[in-house]
Amino acid sequence: METTNENPNVPKQRHGCVTAWLILMIVANSLSAGLYLFAKEMVTKSLPGEVSTPMIILLGILAIGNIIFSVMLFQWKKLGFWGFAVTGVGAIIINISIGLGIGQSLFGLAGIAILYGVLQIKQNNVTAWENLE
Repeated sequence: METTNENPNVPKQRHGCVTAWLILMIVANSLSAGLYLFAKEMVTKSLPGEVSTPMIILLGILAIGNIIFSVMLFQWKKLGFWGFAVTGVGAIIINISIGLGIGQSLFGLAGIAILYGVLQIKQNNVTAWENLE
């Protein structure tokens, strides 16, 4: 007989810190996407060397992807986390290719680690990670 920890009468809940972090990620990625897509000149001035417009647009698309992945996490979809991991690796590759250092480029992985850590916060003795489908 298979047992499950899920009680269909009790809705899934996430800790307020998890909700706050997901909202912060939506806001931050919305601002990033806006900058990449609508203020390309400002972004390219702050980066080393010459950065092509397609690279900036690609970074904007990755930020939009992160917005979608944040919404997926709000909907209890584990695929949202794995989407962040993929966009994080993609951002590292792009950052290195446009001339950012390895250290700066790898800093993006910290966001994935923080997200994983935040998803471990328990609400009613269940982590948000355990609630993801």
